[in-house]
Amino acid sequence: MSAALRNYHARMQRVLDHIDRHLDDDLDLETVSGIAAFSKFHFHRQFTATFGLSVHRYVQLARMKRASYRLAYRDTQSVTEVAMDAGYDAPDAFARAFRQRFGQSPSSFRKAPDWEPWLAAFGPLEEARNKLMQRTFTADDVAIRNVPSMRVAIMEHRGDPATLGATVQRFIAWRKSAGLHPRTNPTFNVWRSERRPASPVDYSVDLCVGTDKPIEANGEQIRVGEIPGGRCAVLRVIGNTDNLEVPALYLYHTGLPSSGEEARDFPLYCQRLAFFPEVPEHEAIAELFLPLK
Repeated sequence: MSAALRNYHARMQRVLDHIDRHLDDDLDLETVSGIAAFSKFHFHRQFTATFGLSVHRYVQLARMKRASYRLAYRDTQSVTEVAMDAGYDAPDAFARAFRQRFGQSPSSFRKAPDWEPWLAAFGPLEEARNKLMQRTFTADDVAIRNVPSMRVAIMEHRGDPATLGATVQRFIAWRKSAGLHPRTNPTFNVWRSERRPASPVDYSVDLCVGTDKPIEANGEQIRVGEIPGGRCAVLRVIGNTDNLEVPALYLYHTGLPSSGEEARDFPLYCQRLAFFPEVPEHEAIAELFLPLK
């Protein structure tokens, strides 16, 4: 990639970061084009050519994604408050837009989200963030660290990754009932399959929370396990952490072979340190751990 193209992408990345940081503000064309230091008369065409959707559409999707996360995973805000934060003047306007996009009302989505239409609706947003502005990593991004073992409570997800959101929702509700808040009890994902196995039914991931307390299942299928301690190659990812396939592939395909290290017999896992929507999406943080011999 040429220096000019890298500079162009960096300016566009500033725009995405600004939008994430200021979703509650008036993101008019003049303001957003100024962030990129582009002419406002051409910026909307440049943005659309780069990301495949207009600035207005991108902002709409970003606000609706945050709203849907708050509905599904957080119960501290009413539907009306979520609607206001998404930029709608009235709850009924928000409800119409939400139903049109996802096929459910906000209230029914909060109770029982249908994740397949949700995933399809945000395809353009993920395309813009994950593919056209691809992140790259180098050996300097990887640290070798000795980590302690961690006793964890585990909720397993087995089957189609399209239904993972429902398992996450149950996991959040369970840990809240158990008093295991993310600020006091660390959150881990342990991947036991490929992100896209040949058959979706073979997808497998453990949702884990670190705790030394006695575990009460409270009606859920919860088991106790341990993330073993030892040497790990650690890669920190800041930004959109929904899809960690790129950094994971870097660790396996480039980082591990070039380091001369050998992987230990335990799956790749991550610790989630800062969560969207508690922080803007570009400030979410996850650390990937590749256990080493």
